[in-house]
Amino acid sequence: MKNLFSQLPAIDSLLRDPALQPLIDDAGTAFATRQLRAMQQEAREYIQQHQGLPAWHANWPDEALRRSEQQRQSALRPVFNLTGTVLHTNLGRACLSDAAIAAVTASLRQPVTLEYALDDAARGHRDRAVAALLCELTGAEDACIVNNNAAAVLLMLATLAPGREVVVSRGELVEIGGAFRIPDVMRQAGCQLVEVGTTNRTHLKDYRAAITDDSGLLMKVHTSNYQIQGFTHAVSEAELVALGEEHQLPVITDLGSGSLIDMTIYGLPAEPMPQQLIAAGVSLVSFSGDKLLGGPQAGIIIGKKALIARLQQHPLKRALRVDKMTLAALEATLQLYRHPENLAVALPTLHLLTRPAAEIRQLAERLLPALENTFGEDFSLTIAPCSSQIGSGSLPVERLPSVAITFSPRDGQGGTLHALAQRWRALPQPVIGRLQEGKLWLDLRCLTDETAFLRNLLP
Repeated sequence: MKNLFSQLPAIDSLLRDPALQPLIDDAGTAFATRQLRAMQQEAREYIQQHQGLPAWHANWPDEALRRSEQQRQSALRPVFNLTGTVLHTNLGRACLSDAAIAAVTASLRQPVTLEYALDDAARGHRDRAVAALLCELTGAEDACIVNNNAAAVLLMLATLAPGREVVVSRGELVEIGGAFRIPDVMRQAGCQLVEVGTTNRTHLKDYRAAITDDSGLLMKVHTSNYQIQGFTHAVSEAELVALGEEHQLPVITDLGSGSLIDMTIYGLPAEPMPQQLIAAGVSLVSFSGDKLLGGPQAGIIIGKKALIARLQQHPLKRALRVDKMTLAALEATLQLYRHPENLAVALPTLHLLTRPAAEIRQLAERLLPALENTFGEDFSLTIAPCSSQIGSGSLPVERLPSVAITFSPRDGQGGTLHALAQRWRALPQPVIGRLQEGKLWLDLRCLTDETAFLRNLLP
């Protein structure tokens, strides 16, 4: 064993090896030294455990370069999302428009008027420009921006009803991804939850009976990630607003994945719109920026000016505020809504949601021959109709007709299929499909660059 240890090269000699020079040029001598010392220690432990040298011992420079590249690879890697879920939470939800990307880039390259008022050279408010645009698009009196919709709900509750009761229908006590639950948020905000009605039916009289001197808010929560169907009844925002006015109680709505456009124009299911709730008199409405809106992650609150002012003054607002990149991307995204006739082209989310199945099938037919040439020996490939989903809790039961290329292992072994999926996840740009019915499905709805896809996937 002592002879094996003596075969380990010295760090100094490795650093002088010309084959290691690319690593030194790229990462520096200090990094290369740390890398080689770690490999040396690993080799010693391997010798002790196995009485032999590790397989990579024959070529230390190549192994050091490989490990260096692996270590410095970004944790946020671009992928091909072929799962069939357009707004995939685990894959970053909405892809931003070219306009939003350009706005973010510009905000990073030079100083911007984030909190600077040009008219009097005084300190301004960072939400101001985006708030004005939101008011124009929704008819709200004012707006407030935080880092996501969960934060928006927390801020509304903590500001308007600390230590007081908040009345909510039992059928609207939602849980979203990551075990975010409305009752838990209320506790964090210092509010007392008052449930009314039943899971499937809640009436105005239920809210009325629950109002006491300790009531602080009436709240509606849009069940964006599930639906209750059949024998149901829910109270409209307009009815709740009238009741709130009787008792001088604000009404707030957590709209979740709210859309600023009528989705039915594009052949998609209807989704409640923030401007409709503002017109109905709701005091505050919150919704996400990175779902159906198609922008960056953000929590958007619109509504009454006096209430928005209270939100802005709450200590939590500073903890939950967004940075200049988010504001730049959100403003650029909202600007697109001023020209709704171009929205399906300019906004990636809407473009993908409205992509015709016939167009996707044509894409599948173009891709199939090349894929069969590479994978046809081990897999049977077919073009199959499938159903995409919007994702991120938006319109959960609705499906979009789409087309996929499926891979079935000729040996009938599930392990062969899992190995293929794992190999694709290890590609320079991972390909993420879905395993279902003994096949690997590549739903092509979200594939927009077929050339890059083939270059990445094929040898």
